[in-house]
Amino acid sequence: MSLTDKAIDQLRELILTGALPPGSKLPPEPDLAAQLGLSRNLAREAVKALAVARVLEVRRGDGTYVTSLQPSLLLEGLGGAVELLQGDAVALQDLMEVRRLLEPIATALAAVRISDEQLAEVKGHLDAMREAREDVERLNAHDAAFHRAVISATGNETLLTLLEGISGRTLRARIWRGLVDSQAAGRTLAEHEAIFDALAARDSALSQAAALLHVSNTEQWLKAHLRSGAPLPFGTPTRR
Repeated sequence: MSLTDKAIDQLRELILTGALPPGSKLPPEPDLAAQLGLSRNLAREAVKALAVARVLEVRRGDGTYVTSLQPSLLLEGLGGAVELLQGDAVALQDLMEVRRLLEPIATALAAVRISDEQLAEVKGHLDAMREAREDVERLNAHDAAFHRAVISATGNETLLTLLEGISGRTLRARIWRGLVDSQAAGRTLAEHEAIFDALAARDSALSQAAALLHVSNTEQWLKAHLRSGAPLPFGTPTRR
């Protein structure tokens, strides 16, 4: 490990042990360096690295604070990373595989935890998708909101953040454009309806099966499209 890595680990350890709990202010740089037994330069580099990771927040004129350490904050960089992988066919297929592994189980969990209010929110987005069959932008927005509402019903913020990051807004939009152009959007809407019906029945196994069918069909469509050598709609050519 480099000296900077060791400095980062020392500062992270203070946060993990609760010596610097969420929301707390770090000591001034000289004091922090002395506390960690580091040079001021190494302490500064450690703070910078953890600020980039959203563990720390530097407030100009006020000091440096430990953030809330909420999963939605610490993992929000995942979505940005996924957007950067849009031109990599192998990475896209890997991401779809991860989604297939996680989302059906999450949907099954949602079926036993979803409230009437949350179910109504899912239905609202489903209705909006039906009304926007030819409008890719609206389809994409309500598709993302539909799945977000479903996964939110699990009450698991980490799972929600991971799945939202993996899905990627740009990838969703490109897939919807391809589905509309190939006149397969109706089938995909029917898959969303099946997910909703299973959730409404509070049937965990059926919800998992419906979600697995939906994600698997999307994954197969993406693989076939990539094998054809064609770029994703309004995207750049992919690396195969």
